[in-house]
Amino acid sequence: MTLLTVEDLRISFRDKLAVDGLSFELPAGGTLGIVGESGSGKSSAALALLGLHEAATVTGTIDFDGVDLITDVPWKDIRGARISMVFQEPLTALSPFHTIGDQIAEVYRLHTGASRKAARDRAVEVLGQVHIPDPARRAGAYPHQFSGGMRQRALIAMAIACRPQLIVADEPTTALDVTVQAQILDLLDEVRATTGAALLLISHDLGVVAGSADTVVVMRDGRVVERGATETVLVSPREPYTKALLDAVPKPGEPREITGAPLLRVQDVHRHFPQPRRGSFRKPPPIRAVDGVSLDVHAGETLGIVGESGTGKTTLARMMVGLDRPTAGTITFDGADISRRRGRSVQMVFQDPLSSLNPRRSIGESIADPLRLQGERDPRGRVSALLERVGLAASEYDRYPHQLSGGMRQRVGIARALAPSPRLIVCDEPVSSLDVTTQAQVLALLEDLRAELGLSLVFVSHDLAVLRQIADRVAVLREGRVVEIGPTAQVYEQPQHAYTKELLAAVPVTDPVEARRLRALRTTVSG
Repeated sequence: MTLLTVEDLRISFRDKLAVDGLSFELPAGGTLGIVGESGSGKSSAALALLGLHEAATVTGTIDFDGVDLITDVPWKDIRGARISMVFQEPLTALSPFHTIGDQIAEVYRLHTGASRKAARDRAVEVLGQVHIPDPARRAGAYPHQFSGGMRQRALIAMAIACRPQLIVADEPTTALDVTVQAQILDLLDEVRATTGAALLLISHDLGVVAGSADTVVVMRDGRVVERGATETVLVSPREPYTKALLDAVPKPGEPREITGAPLLRVQDVHRHFPQPRRGSFRKPPPIRAVDGVSLDVHAGETLGIVGESGTGKTTLARMMVGLDRPTAGTITFDGADISRRRGRSVQMVFQDPLSSLNPRRSIGESIADPLRLQGERDPRGRVSALLERVGLAASEYDRYPHQLSGGMRQRVGIARALAPSPRLIVCDEPVSSLDVTTQAQVLALLEDLRAELGLSLVFVSHDLAVLRQIADRVAVLREGRVVEIGPTAQVYEQPQHAYTKELLAAVPVTDPVEARRLRALRTTVSG
């Protein structure tokens, strides 16, 4: 039975047409994936299913179980009750002022009229369904007391509280660790199977939909480019755009022999953070963010550092560029303490360029700052050349960060890092939130720059597929320690540590058959 029918859907914001003639069907209990880059219209279509486009003009047909969702709709009876949504960023979707349990209970009471006790009991029940440990106790926690993965689980619990017929998941795994991403996708599949709800899964990552969706719709610039069974679209695509998306998925790079001398040396480095004393209790032990790491970065190589959130990756990266000092141990660059070699020698590309760029200064001026510190009085010509080198027009000099796309802002961050002519650049999750095609462009740019300028790179990521493409060697970090390090091909093809094997088993793949095999394997191991 068809649950949802969308025909010739058009969504426009004033003079901009965001969705242009979208049509698809979703059967009851089925799963449909919508994939595309940022700006393709996929999220706009999702919001239209819940009537969340107040400023948009929406035309066409959205038939949900016999109800037309474009005409005058009793949204109180639909939104949250029969159709629920799992948003991309749970920290902004959840209220910071109310406990997780109270927020789920409130949704349940609003749509069912249940008593406070019944609503509370239901909140604890659904938290248990999404595998939150000790749900009765954790229901009393606030969002900031949950990890990113647990917050996403809480959103899924809220979504299923009223037993909806349709769950819309909009980029539910973006920027999550590879293992947490796999857990969330497995959970959504389990929820669909156990509750009978249909699932509409929206993502820019083909690997996310490969093992989850029965059918796939590929969108570009608001229009459907290709649609069909997942196995057909992802294995034998007809359209050039779909093929281009698949070609942009990270692939193993060519192995290179690294013979250069160690440029950066990290020797038995520790970084501990004190915890505040609570009440009259004894002072708690410090947090060991980095706990005895030793590794080298050779001249001309790219060293990948991989691990989940909380493993100490970013703390280690900050110490490598001298932004943080070790509690113990030494970090030297070309034989000298890193604190004396900052600036010209070592630079950093940050994960979120929007927060690392001054919103009140043009991008050209932000790039020019390190040049002025070196004594250049009129660096505009040099900045224009840097902009062009990273694939931007010199005319972008006077634009501001908010006027650029995410990929363009990341190119600005790279240009700023290049400005003082460093020998080493540390990249901290530089492509984690980018579309697959934009990600491929940034990775290609970094590799070109490394080869052309003789740079050394440290590439920090939770994405093993990305590191397999760009890194010569990989260091696997867990709980502040290196558990495995070696040439990339060796680590991926012959992993020695159980944690490395766990990470590799969670890497999303675009082959639907392989994706389902890996899911079955994870389910067997966890069960």
